[in-house]
Amino acid sequence: MRFERQVAKHLYSQGLITQELYERSCPEEYNLLSGLVGKSDTWRQLDGELADDRLVDESLDLISLDDLTETDSLVDESMEPSLEEEDSSEKPHLESPKELILKSREVTHEQWLEATAAALGMKFMFEVDLDRVNLDYSQELRVVYAKDFKILPLWSEGGRLLVAIADPFTQGALGAFYRLFSEPIEPVLVPEQPLIDAINKVFDRRAAASQVIDEIDAEQVVDVDAGLNDIDIDIIDTDDEAPIIRLVNAILSDAIKDRASDIHIEPFEREISIRFRVDGVLKDAFSTPPPKRFHAPVASRIKVMAGLDIAEKRIPQDGRIKLKVAGKEIDIRLSTLPTAHGERLVMRILDKTSVLKDLEDIGMGSQVLTNINELITRSYGIILVTGPTGSGKTTSLYASLTKINSPTRNIITVEDPVEYQIGGISQTQVNSKVGLTFSAGLRSILRQDPDVVMIGEIRDQETAEIAIQASLTGHLVFSTLHTNDSAGAVTRLVDMGVEPFLISSSVIGMMAQRLVRTLCSACKEPVVPTDLELSQLSYTRERFLEESAGVVYKGRGCPECRGDGYRGRTGIYELLMVDDEIRALIMANVDSNSIKKKAIIKGMKTLRDDGTRKVFAGETSIAEVLRVTQDDMLSFD
Repeated sequence: MRFERQVAKHLYSQGLITQELYERSCPEEYNLLSGLVGKSDTWRQLDGELADDRLVDESLDLISLDDLTETDSLVDESMEPSLEEEDSSEKPHLESPKELILKSREVTHEQWLEATAAALGMKFMFEVDLDRVNLDYSQELRVVYAKDFKILPLWSEGGRLLVAIADPFTQGALGAFYRLFSEPIEPVLVPEQPLIDAINKVFDRRAAASQVIDEIDAEQVVDVDAGLNDIDIDIIDTDDEAPIIRLVNAILSDAIKDRASDIHIEPFEREISIRFRVDGVLKDAFSTPPPKRFHAPVASRIKVMAGLDIAEKRIPQDGRIKLKVAGKEIDIRLSTLPTAHGERLVMRILDKTSVLKDLEDIGMGSQVLTNINELITRSYGIILVTGPTGSGKTTSLYASLTKINSPTRNIITVEDPVEYQIGGISQTQVNSKVGLTFSAGLRSILRQDPDVVMIGEIRDQETAEIAIQASLTGHLVFSTLHTNDSAGAVTRLVDMGVEPFLISSSVIGMMAQRLVRTLCSACKEPVVPTDLELSQLSYTRERFLEESAGVVYKGRGCPECRGDGYRGRTGIYELLMVDDEIRALIMANVDSNSIKKKAIIKGMKTLRDDGTRKVFAGETSIAEVLRVTQDDMLSFD
């Protein structure tokens, strides 16, 4: 507490906290200073004297580690209460100066740490510049040790090795560094979370899968130890495990670092193909494919992690893996398939942060966002989201449910599978082995007094008819269909055997969507589109110049995006609102093209229209929109 008062004094002298807060957090010291100086303005003039009288003698070669916990002795003992006062058990707990100051929110935790560093004569960094970190120093260090003590060697500067620490009193670890490295050590204070993030990224670079393969000797590739399956351990922390475990961990870590949604491991005659699906496109994970001898132990290790039978290789198996990567919890769905050269494994990476988003954050235009917000607040009806696998339908549904989730609504879902749990919503997992199908689950849900129901997918007539009956009896129903556009949902339901009059009376909105890759902000550059490109977007040169800035953008490719020119994805949407005119067309059982034409005349924007809007805004490229919306051509002839 004595040291905290010195930090509070520094904050006050710098004008970062008010006189009232300083008096409240350090009453004894403030009273002493008031008696010596009298006026706060005069006290501020003593800041120069404070700078000359720091807790740590700046003339020392470095901060005295042995004396760090003895800094209290540099403070006047008369400022402290007596032992009798401190030992009084009848007094309530008194908040420390640090607690009082941070609670006031006049300064942030980072500002407190910066003042601590200044009081100790230490350097301070808000975050670590990873581009400057010398990885050679971390080769001597285990990641578990670095995380436990929150310490990381950085780089040499002025003949000293800078070492990042989160706690200025980390004596033991710093003492070990003195013995480990031959050059003088200079501690640098860094906030805890940025330091942990830096540790994860530094050791993640060391543990790249290609490096692990190079390190594994052929004689080491033997059976996998099935007992090493502790999912509570961060896989970045397991750098001392068996070679194959390190290899699998490195593959998973590389995939998550590259923001991959899927990992494909395919055995061939002489090698293994390992590919990551990044932003919807498959890419090789290795410039040189690993040899075939790695396949059996890698497949066994992954199956052990998913709880599958490693001896059974003749039939497909499905499993689930839960693990931690860089402190972040990740779910993985595993599917195995026997092939001529061994088992093919595909892992779907489920990152909660990429799925649980708000409607405002998934790329909807203002018109679509306004209309969808109006639809999801209705009391009954069916809202259908359509698109192929991997088009972001689940993300849109989760965003809609999160928007309307409240204690006044009973929301129940039936999904296959339940990808993520949402607080306040009851989610049911389909289990066909015991007869819990979408239709069976939906029947049971309707006896649970729901206000809102979400069905993962309408796959058959029975599920469709139960969903329609639910909407007609006062429930709001969300579901998905696999169709190319919004109007195609009507044709799909009719093909299932649902009567058109039931569709027209229950469906209130149909939204088609796709995901397009967004341009890398670090390397995108303006270009003038050709007449051919504009014609593919159904634009003339004159109309293009009227509605845009005269240029579009494309990605040049850089290290930030690994040469692709794209980084991340966003959605493009086509929302068809069912009004009386559209309802009449559905009742008449007309084709989906006629319904779409009428909706466009009434102001609906197609997928290509929405994609074009994002092209003009510089979010994506013409080539990307044409690739994703190649089936979205409609003739009005």
